[in-house]
Amino acid sequence: MASRRGQVLDGVLLLDKPEGLSSNHALQRAKRALDARKAGHTGTLDPFATGLLVCCLGRATKIAGLMLEADKVYEATLAWGTETDSGDLTGEVTARASEDFSGITAQQLEAVLPAFRGEIEQIPPMYSALKRDGRPLYEYARQGIELERPARRVTLYEVEPLAVEPMQARLRVHCSKGTYIRTLAQDIGRSLGCRAHLTALRRTRVGPFDLADGVALEALQAMSNPQTALIAMEALPADLWPLPTKQKDQV
Repeated sequence: MASRRGQVLDGVLLLDKPEGLSSNHALQRAKRALDARKAGHTGTLDPFATGLLVCCLGRATKIAGLMLEADKVYEATLAWGTETDSGDLTGEVTARASEDFSGITAQQLEAVLPAFRGEIEQIPPMYSALKRDGRPLYEYARQGIELERPARRVTLYEVEPLAVEPMQARLRVHCSKGTYIRTLAQDIGRSLGCRAHLTALRRTRVGPFDLADGVALEALQAMSNPQTALIAMEALPADLWPLPTKQKDQV
């Protein structure tokens, strides 16, 4: 059996994922740049989305379970007037606003947002990795099959407008695990009576980690010593590191 290649590195990399790459592809490129033996990420971003991808290396993979449970913060750009089958700009248009639609005002948006704050129910999108009979829902969706999905309870701690124009708006969303921002965009558009879909999504925070402390993939690849971008094990927040393992390491 061939030995695994790469260095044994322990720590957390806060990667600013670029647009156009899957989370796994971004992780693999970062792993190669670091020459790391073992790495995993703690929460998928769609290829069109950008922002914070928390990558755990070596012993830091032990925090992955906790990070999957963490709250997240996004900046989401919504386009008014059309809804797509995927809920974002990669899908096919399935519904449009009326012909006389001329846009949404900040006041109209503010009027509907209270219904999207706090604990709410969401129906997961068909274009998602949730499984039914061992197959992800997106496989059914690509075949034109729509399945009934039970609603799930999620918590939206904050949904605040950052910029509002007649044909689009940018929102800051602080939410619990399991929240689909594409579904949120779709539901807000339906509430306004004009339809909507996501045109951009940027994750800015995951649990205690902030994108401001992250590194872009291209910058990481250009570093002469990219290992310096890692957060060391001893620098991780104390509540993330499993106590029994930490005690074992100190023996």
